[in-house]
Amino acid sequence: MIEKYNYSGPRYTSYPTALEFDDTFTEQNLLSAIEGSKSDRLSLYVHIPFCAKLCYYCGCNKVITRHSHKADQYIEYLAAEIIKRAPLFKHYTVTQMHWGGGTPTFLQPEQILHLTSLIKQHFNFADEGEFSIEVDPREIELSMLDTLKEAGFNRVSIGVQDFNKDVQVAVNREQDEQFIFDFIAKAKELGFVSTNVDLIYGLPLQTPETFAQTIERIIELSPDRLSVFNYAHLPSRFAAQRKIKDADMPSPQQKLDMLHQTIETLTGAGYQFIGMDHFAKPDDELAKLQRAGKLHRNFQGYTTQEECDLLGLGVSSISQIGDCYAQNQKDIRPYYEAIDEKGHALWKGCSLNEDDEIRRAVIKQIICHFDLDMAKIDQKFNIVFEDYFAEDLALLQTFLDDKLVDITDRRLTISPTGHLLIRNICMCFDVYYRQKARQQQFSRVI
Repeated sequence: MIEKYNYSGPRYTSYPTALEFDDTFTEQNLLSAIEGSKSDRLSLYVHIPFCAKLCYYCGCNKVITRHSHKADQYIEYLAAEIIKRAPLFKHYTVTQMHWGGGTPTFLQPEQILHLTSLIKQHFNFADEGEFSIEVDPREIELSMLDTLKEAGFNRVSIGVQDFNKDVQVAVNREQDEQFIFDFIAKAKELGFVSTNVDLIYGLPLQTPETFAQTIERIIELSPDRLSVFNYAHLPSRFAAQRKIKDADMPSPQQKLDMLHQTIETLTGAGYQFIGMDHFAKPDDELAKLQRAGKLHRNFQGYTTQEECDLLGLGVSSISQIGDCYAQNQKDIRPYYEAIDEKGHALWKGCSLNEDDEIRRAVIKQIICHFDLDMAKIDQKFNIVFEDYFAEDLALLQTFLDDKLVDITDRRLTISPTGHLLIRNICMCFDVYYRQKARQQQFSRVI
């Protein structure tokens, strides 16, 4: 059943997806969206693009360098962007901040403390909130945790990918397993309220047996959250992936076996399967909000703060403000040039029309909670669901026939197997996706 539906599709961190962004979106469009937004709470995303080493699997926006002075220059430009953007959000309170990359911990301790101080100087921060940062365990000391604590971070996400040494060598990411255990233990001792670990299945030389061993070690590590991503092998788009030998790649059936046993093992160990790639302990905020029907999804993935607008800072970062999306310049040189010329680096974006907002609400509800009450959509948008989505429901029929989706009493419910194919189900409601020529711009769902 899963093989039948294992075709390419978006991950729906937004609707419309980033493919619909264009450069006719202007600074005035963004300012109008800020003015029209009903939110007074803000989530900040800060992109740090630098990495000391190249991981062959990576498709992220990054700059490979060992020269820390390049980060000094980048922070200067970030500061200029912060000074330009912050006054637009003076009536907001920051309740969430996440640093991603690249490798945020590429920065030296003094650079991290300087940048967090600068951000807090210009934005209004709540006394309590979710303040998280991504960590590469290969290039730091345990003392980095003391710096992160001092800077105000209370959540850490550490990239592990796989504990198997052969796999690590194949993707140019060798790391010390004991350091990872020591790092998570110290984070808990220092009072970090949540620890997340990232894994990837489908990497070269992985087998279901070796990946099962990694999962068993992760259970011993006992992070609060887990992200288990499907490796998207797209060497035509990402040059570094050409260093990976096709002969070393696991078969589609092996990948499916890895996914199946990962879900089975982690849920058996007490983790809640949030959806797509994510797992959380039952007492974690993600799990509690999903059970309460209040989970949200944006460019940071599943998130707990639905009412927040999202402001992206730094090269390639994406904002979600009111009824618009806006993305900064994707490459670092144009980013610097834009900051010099305009004080901001807006590159492209899109403003949502009424149909976009209706479909965004439907897709978000399905991807976060695996069910949807048609009557609530009727009431919220003054439509008759079956009439408005007649074409979409026709596309959904194959999922109904295969018992992946059920519609009873105007309630759409996704089966447990359907949870694995949630992206495909959402595609039925994606009017842009119907331009089939775009299909190959996405990764396979499994």
